[in-house]
Order: sequence, then structure tokens, then C-alpha cells
Amino acid sequence: MYRRAALGACLAGALALGAGAAVADDCPNRGDLDDIFCDADGDLVADTPTDPAQWRNPSTLVFAYTPVEDPAVYANIFEDFVGYLRECTGRNVVYFNVQSNAAQIEAMRSGRLHIGGFSTGPTGFAVNLAGAVPFAVKGDAEDWQGYNLIVVVRQDSSFESLPDLKGARVAHVSPSSNSGNLAPLALFPDAGLTPGEDYEPRFSGGHDNSIMGVVSGDYDAAAVASDVFERMARRGQIDEADFRVIYRSERFPTSSFAYDSRLAPELRDRVLACFFDYTYTEEMQREFAGADRFYPVTYKEHWEVVRRVADASGAPFNRTTWEAR
Repeated sequence: MYRRAALGACLAGALALGAGAAVADDCPNRGDLDDIFCDADGDLVADTPTDPAQWRNPSTLVFAYTPVEDPAVYANIFEDFVGYLRECTGRNVVYFNVQSNAAQIEAMRSGRLHIGGFSTGPTGFAVNLAGAVPFAVKGDAEDWQGYNLIVVVRQDSSFESLPDLKGARVAHVSPSSNSGNLAPLALFPDAGLTPGEDYEPRFSGGHDNSIMGVVSGDYDAAAVASDVFERMARRGQIDEADFRVIYRSERFPTSSFAYDSRLAPELRDRVLACFFDYTYTEEMQREFAGADRFYPVTYKEHWEVVRRVADASGAPFNRTTWEAR
């Protein structure tokens, strides 16, 4: 429906090789960006290269959405949008199923992915290591859509607060996940629970895996994103009555939509116009909790709380942190 109104090792290898790009030695400011990118204007994201020879102007645009859950689910959900984007840009557009955050980031850095929906935490790595430029999140006419870090336990368990989880089997999602790891590392200690000391995080590989692991009894509790939990309940994959939420954080932005900073300016501007002129299908609105559009954001402003959490957890969004994973 159109709105007519206005893996870690693979990535580490690509980083070591520079992904075929030259270091921007004349860059006046780089900040946390990798050596092949430049941030002359100080907005914390990579600039479009000044040399047109470095621009990317593909005949086929590749789009991928974060592998936060089963990738095949989102291939169907974004089917209408991919067709719309093909018509709007005048380019062939294909949806690419990615199996991990590392694969998605490496694909953009290497030039195989041109537009991506990145999970909240991996967005920071995509910006600094792959030259991604976040420009939108899901939202509506009033505001951008956010989520909270929540900790869920079984309804019939004895756990009432975070300190009760000392010595328990607590699921985290993955090392780069914001709500599934970085936020717990930064926020739980003030609530009386220190990951790595009071319990050893158990990485499940996905928010859905963590949630289902609580149901099955594999985990006593799980730190997950509230929007994933709510989507699973709406789909009937879980019954909310089987759980209790014993912790809820402040709001974080949802998955970002970002383009490769090396896209040719004319193509980039066309892609942005197409995104902002699209209205979500009814299926997308149901899936994304009533969001009906791509809401404009900036990495500098809207990811400030996410960067703060990453820094506080001792895991800033840079090459050193990523390769240590």
C-alpha cells in the first residue's frame, strides 16, 4: 500500500582486509568510524565520499531486515514494500535473508547490501564499521516507535525482582544486542544484579529463543526487547499469561533503517524520498504494533541513549569491541 502524500569472524576478516576500500588519510574528523570512512561534518555517521569514483550506483538494490527473529517471516512482511521500492526507484530491488548481525554488517561494508534494517545495538557497529547511515525507524504521525528492555520469568516462578536472579539461569541474546546484552550489563547493577558476577549470561542467539527458553524451562529468566515479546504474543507464539515481567527499562529506539553512505547522492535521495512516501500495509501495521510509516531520525540524536549504554557496559561500538566478540 502506498502513501500518496508527501558472523563475527567473517566481519573481522573483511575489516582486516579493508573490504577493498582505501583509508581516508585526508579526513579532518573520523570520530569512532573505521579508517575507510570520514565524518567531516561531525554528525557521527560516514559522509558520502567526495570522490565520485567511490560512489555506488547499482542497477539492483539489495535490502535486508535484521535477523532478530526468523528471517523468512520478514521476507513476507516486506514483500509489498520491496515491490513498491522497485517501482519508486526504477531499480530492481531484492530482499536478502541474513542469518546474523555480523553477516548483515559485513554485507553492507563490502557493498553487497545497500539498505538495511539493523537491530538497535548492531546499528552502532553498522555505522562505525560498515558506513551505514540510519535515517528512519518505525513510527506513526505522532512519534517514533520505541521499546524497553524487559526481564521475563515464568508466571509460576518465585522470582519477583532482579536481585532474586542471583545464581539463576538468565538468558541474554548475543554480545552485540542492546536489550539482550549491553543494556543489562549497564543497567542491572543499579537494580541490584551484576551480570558476570551474580550470574553468568547464557547467550541464546535470539530474542525468540530466549523467550521460548523461559517457557520450556531452559532458562529461569530472559532479558529481551519488549517489542519482540509483544509481537510473539500477537502472533499466538506465546501466551502472555505464562509470563511475568519483573523489570522494565527506559525507552530505546527500535530497529533503524539505514543506507550505505557510499550510495550515489541522486540514488540516495531517491531512496529516502521513496521510504518517507510509503504507508505500511495492514499486515505491517499489525506486525509492528500500529506503526504505519518510516519516521525520520538521526543517529546522533536518537541513538544517544544506546551509545551511552554501550559505553557504560564497557563495549563501545568500535572495531576493538567487535573483534573481541
